Amino acid sequence: MNEDLRGQAEAMLARLPGVPNFLGLTVTVAEQDRVVAEMVIRPDHCTEADTVHGGVMMAFADTIGALGTCLNLRDKQATTTIESKSNFFAGTPVGAKLIAESVPLHRGRRTQVWETTLRHENGRMAAKIIQTQIVLDLP
Repeated sequence: MNEDLRGQAEAMLARLPGVPNFLGLTVTVAEQDRVVAEMVIRPDHCTEADTVHGGVMMAFADTIGALGTCLNLRDKQATTTIESKSNFFAGTPVGAKLIAESVPLHRGRRTQVWETTLRHENGRMAAKIIQTQIVLDLP
């Protein structure tokens, strides 16, 4: 694992207020071709049935895919999500750990597409999210 890229990913997350901080995720792998992170489901992540809310799963995947994109940007570039598609396969209860693995499907000059698989610790797939990130040139 590239510790420089992992440190870069952790620094990016530390600068982000709001949802990424709320998730309480931990990046375990940060490479230009793969980002892995985990989070433990808390009661404030859940619906009334004490299972993780789909929006929390989407936010987790979106954050990890965006990190992957950021690790592939040049100086004076930024990114934002312009499209996302989610399929949910299994609920995740309070106290369980979700593991996200995100890999690029396309890394172009103006867009990147990342596929994120969310799994339970036992390997069972919980969701699959594909997102498109636009690459923005900063002044």
